[in-house]
Amino acid sequence: MIVQKNSILTILNTKIHPGESKEINFDVAKLHTSSSVDVPIIIERSKKPGPTVLFTAGIHGDEVNGVEIVRQLIAKGINKPKIGTIICIPVINIFGFINLKREFPDGRDLNRVFPGTIDGSLASRVAHKLIHDVIPNVDYIIDFHTGGSGRFNAPQIRIIKENKQLNNLAKVFGAPFVLYSKNLNKSFRDTCFKLGKPMLLFEGGKSFHIDDVITNSGVNGSKRVLHFLGMLNTKFTVSKPKKECVFINESRWQRANFSGMFRASIPIGSLIKKGDVIGNITDPYGKFNQFVKAQNSGYIINVNESPIVYQGDALFHISSKLKR
Repeated sequence: MIVQKNSILTILNTKIHPGESKEINFDVAKLHTSSSVDVPIIIERSKKPGPTVLFTAGIHGDEVNGVEIVRQLIAKGINKPKIGTIICIPVINIFGFINLKREFPDGRDLNRVFPGTIDGSLASRVAHKLIHDVIPNVDYIIDFHTGGSGRFNAPQIRIIKENKQLNNLAKVFGAPFVLYSKNLNKSFRDTCFKLGKPMLLFEGGKSFHIDDVITNSGVNGSKRVLHFLGMLNTKFTVSKPKKECVFINESRWQRANFSGMFRASIPIGSLIKKGDVIGNITDPYGKFNQFVKAQNSGYIINVNESPIVYQGDALFHISSKLKR
């Protein structure tokens, strides 16, 4: 565990003393109307020294369930630490959130331009400012995401393989699944990893949607991590996960063999066997009904909830190899 001296914290040229609560503005840019666009950063500091934890969401503007998780951490006072410091940035891509779009106005995916540049595109400049003005002050990061394109993710933590610290934190968080996945080049996670900042990336739910099960999983997992670090206020209780985490070494997408109207017939998170019927594809005219059968045994960790699919579209994300 990282324990820092409880010294004055300086973020975006603002000093935050031990025991202070402060909201500062991440001055992103101006709209074409000359109106300023600010991203609020909510900082809560205990008088007692301890780690600094950063909660982030909304790197993609359409991933509102992550925003809801961080909102609840703030609204319920979970972000007021017993020791150390908690920083919350509920919406990083405020432009996308305002316009209900995944990308920045420049068309770029913020999560593919890190660490950014001081004089690059708008998305690149935001990434640069986050990495240089905020990240150096933190010890741990939990970043919340959702599935995209109508695909619903089971609550899961994504980390790289063979990292003992991340493994332990993932177990503490207690999501139903932990998926080993590589750090994508120029992503927020990859950049923080290279800077030596351990990050848990949470995936759950789908775009433009808030789901209570996903929200509860994110909030409860965050409380468990804060409790593990000795930071959770004593007025909050910590629940144990209902089931032990399933660690997934490998997974694969099962794709549609036909175009048509699609309906999954198995709940997300289910353990299935090869050959099980897990959905069906029909045409609008009642002329055919194609059963979708599982191509391998495993857990269903993502389901396409779009009612219309085309041949080759991803339908299910299924674990293919579990950690032993």
